[in-house]
Amino acid sequence: MSKLISRIFYIILIGFFACTSNSPKIQLHSGDLLFREKSSENISEAIDQVTQTSGETHFSHVGLVEVTDTGIVVLHAYPEGGTCIVSLNEFLHPKGDSVRVIAYRLKDEGQKAIPAAIKKAHQMLGKPYNFSYIMSDTVHYCSEFIYMAFAADSVFELEPMTFKDPETGNFPPAWVEYYQKMGIEIPEGLPGCNPNGLAASNKLKRLGTITL
Repeated sequence: MSKLISRIFYIILIGFFACTSNSPKIQLHSGDLLFREKSSENISEAIDQVTQTSGETHFSHVGLVEVTDTGIVVLHAYPEGGTCIVSLNEFLHPKGDSVRVIAYRLKDEGQKAIPAAIKKAHQMLGKPYNFSYIMSDTVHYCSEFIYMAFAADSVFELEPMTFKDPETGNFPPAWVEYYQKMGIEIPEGLPGCNPNGLAASNKLKRLGTITL
């Protein structure tokens, strides 16, 4: 009897590991959005600190998926490279680091906006990064790039930007120093968008964590 119990336990254990190790990966589609969680960089922490919409997301960057004949690429706006295309692997491992990335997908009613958004995103490639975070037609930051790609179909909305710590009501030192170096005032209250705000849209559904 003890041998039979041991054998049954062994079979269950094997089945458990088989199920956990072979769990299906998310099948990405063109138009999916990849939200990258905050990293140890000061500006990444600062973005997340002032743009929280809930306790569930801590995003500081976002990119747009395109599935091509040669593989999956991500179109995004990034301080190094401006508006550009990178491989999925490069997006998942910026500067060689591993950062948690969560995929979201437009709900069925928004799927029709994707072809035009991909086309618009390609038209915006090659522009510098928008370090001021003030909306512009000539330079773009990450969520602005996504907003403008889908703007023709009004998928996302702009909101008054805030750079204040929600707990203290003050500007965090990182943002004060950031804009002092740029020689401009903090653009508090101007229209804009951010990764946490985009992810909170009711037009998106969360798919889960992306792994290679």
